[in-house]
Amino acid sequence: MLPDNILFSADPSNDLLAFLNKKNYSKVVVLTDENTREHCYPALQQKLPDHFVIEVKSGEEQKNLETCVLIWKQLTDYALDRHAVLLVLGGGVLGDMGGFCAATYKRGIDFILIPTTLLAQVDASIGGKLGVDFDHFKNHIGVFQQPALTLLYTGFLKTLPVAELRSGFAEVIKHTLISDKDMWDTIRKKSLQEQDWDGLLKHSVAFKADVTTQDPKEKGLRKILNAGHTIGHAVESYLLASGHRILHGEAIALGLIAEGFIARERNMLSHDDFQSIAAYILAVYGKVDLNEKQIAEAAQLTVQDKKNKGNKILCVLQEGIGRARWDCEINFDEVKEALSFYQSLQM
Repeated sequence: MLPDNILFSADPSNDLLAFLNKKNYSKVVVLTDENTREHCYPALQQKLPDHFVIEVKSGEEQKNLETCVLIWKQLTDYALDRHAVLLVLGGGVLGDMGGFCAATYKRGIDFILIPTTLLAQVDASIGGKLGVDFDHFKNHIGVFQQPALTLLYTGFLKTLPVAELRSGFAEVIKHTLISDKDMWDTIRKKSLQEQDWDGLLKHSVAFKADVTTQDPKEKGLRKILNAGHTIGHAVESYLLASGHRILHGEAIALGLIAEGFIARERNMLSHDDFQSIAAYILAVYGKVDLNEKQIAEAAQLTVQDKKNKGNKILCVLQEGIGRARWDCEINFDEVKEALSFYQSLQM
């Protein structure tokens, strides 16, 4: 059963209005970027009570404290008190950052997440993780805080370019690899275009909501959701800092292969299972090109990963398909070897 603050909606404007009417907020603010203001905001605008809109630029490179200052300044200029609400209409970047701004403004006001990308709907909007990047490290500054409501409407997925849909699919793949072999076998027989998005969304949301309800502050079980992220985040951060941004899902897809390679080398994952994972991910995502210098420098960033303890690099490694183990210690040389192996794969 889903938590009370997660709602699948076929009519987001009416469902949102009904929720707001029950709460009687003092003021309503909508946070958008230029894309969601054009393509998604009109679907809600007419039914919303009196409100104002804050628009920020889209993109991971905007997910920083400088943008937060702009948001906090406008919330202050509009004289929001602690009984106001911030509606965050956007993808994972805006949800993480907007929720963080709400959770810290005047020690916290309510916020509502209305995720508009597949990545945000299946992953980023579920579980109460909020934050921004700092000094090119992903989500380096942040808090845990649950939204008053997460409103999930698959109709927004129709506004997405294929690249964004593919990015979100990486988290769906991750969820099946660490929890559900049968679902993995289902999705790997289909191309990106053939997937049942409604079914996959409900599967991923139910899985992540269950895990995060059991472990809201990531003390144990929730760490399993970081599969692919230790190496994936390192590469994503490195490329972002060097001006060659890739989408989050592309980084996680790379990370699933690289960390799968380490699991195979440790005999935690069979050769055949690893081959099936690598082949399918490469067929969907292609390959991110990295030279030896980039591999070494990206690998070095794993030492700053949030999951680490002391000087130990910790990550999630699969134990077959459908199971995984968290807090596995890996070393710098293993990361470099895994990335070098990834680079050697043929399309």
